[in-house]
Amino acid sequence: MSRLTGEFVLRSGRTATEYFDKYQFEADPVLLDRLAEQMAVLIPEGTEVLAGLEMGGIAVVTALGRHAKLPCAFVRKEAKKYGTARLAEGAEVAGRRVLVVEDVVTSGGQVVISTGELRKLGAHVDHALCVIDRQEGGAEALAQEGIKLRALLTRADLS
Repeated sequence: MSRLTGEFVLRSGRTATEYFDKYQFEADPVLLDRLAEQMAVLIPEGTEVLAGLEMGGIAVVTALGRHAKLPCAFVRKEAKKYGTARLAEGAEVAGRRVLVVEDVVTSGGQVVISTGELRKLGAHVDHALCVIDRQEGGAEALAQEGIKLRALLTRADLS
């Protein structure tokens, strides 16, 4: 099961007594495929590119792209310093309606940062989609940036 109890420090710096180990569902091809199939119906109409955030969002966006038949971009936390030196690899995002895809949202911090970077590249981003919304302020933080969060599951669903 991907829901663990104990004491955990989250990416946001917060301490939690509950942790959703996303790699447990991302590493299971059957479960990941079922999640992606269910998430596909949550993709906003008009979406042209699915943008998965490093690292957990990459597996999710790849599976989701198969079901939605949409191209994917793979978004780094920062542009690499070598090769193409790109922030977003794969599908072109400039001038396109992009849906940001993440595995778990807590504070929404990484989605806000990555969306800002994608917008600088010319992407039109007004929605994000995640597997699990921990319901700890992420949706509200994203709303302040003009991003509507859609989630397949919430913390309440999993409690």
